[in-house]
Amino acid sequence: MLGLIGEHLDSIRAQLTDEQYQLLLTRLRALADTPPDDSRAVRRAFQAVRLCLVPLPFDHPVREALDSVRLAGTATVSRPVVLRTRDLLARLTADPPPPGTAAIIAAVELRLLHAPALSAAEVRARYRGSVPPPELIRFADPDLGDRYPEFQFEPGGGAPYEVVLEVNRVLLADADPWGAADWWLSGNAWLGGGSPAALLGIRPDRELVGAAVALVEGD
Repeated sequence: MLGLIGEHLDSIRAQLTDEQYQLLLTRLRALADTPPDDSRAVRRAFQAVRLCLVPLPFDHPVREALDSVRLAGTATVSRPVVLRTRDLLARLTADPPPPGTAAIIAAVELRLLHAPALSAAEVRARYRGSVPPPELIRFADPDLGDRYPEFQFEPGGGAPYEVVLEVNRVLLADADPWGAADWWLSGNAWLGGGSPAALLGIRPDRELVGAAVALVEGD
C-alpha cells in the first residue's frame, strides 16, 4: 500500500480535502515515528493510515487496495513498513529528484513488465475462479491489464511456490510489487550472484528466505 501511495501522490492530494490530506500526513508521521520493533504499535499506526485513505473514490487504485491490504504482526514485517514510511515522508518534503531519475525508474519497471508473466484470467483459472492470494506480485499493465510474473508459479500450470509467497510477505510485495519483483529478478550477491527467481527449486528454500530477511533487516 505504501508503494501505491507513493505512486499516486498527486491524485491522492487532488481527491482529498486539505483537512483530510493533512490528517494523512499526520498519520504517516506517526507511523514513521513508531518504534520499528513494536509490531503491535506499528499495526495500529498502519491501520490509522488506511482509515485516512477511505475517503478516496472507490475506483482509485489506492482505495481499491485497502480491503486487501493487511499487516502481519511481526517485527520482520513492521520494521520495513516503518522504514518505507520514513522514505515516503522524505519524498513528500524533498526537493525534486535530479534529472533522469524518473527515466531510470521507468526503465526498471519496463524491464520487469517484459519478464514472462501470466494474465489475471490465467491466474484465476489456476484458482478455479477464486481470488489469488495477495502475496503474489501483481503489476497493473496499462495495455495488458493485471500481470503476474511467471517465475512465482511451479512449472506445468502449477500453484505458486510456497517459498515465493513467504518471501513476498517479507518483502511486502503487496505494498511494493516493483521492488519485490526487482529483488527476485536481479542478481543477488547473498546467493552467489544468481537471481533468486532462477534459483527456485535449486537452492534450499531457507536460503531464499534468509536472503530476503537479510535485505529488510539490513544485514
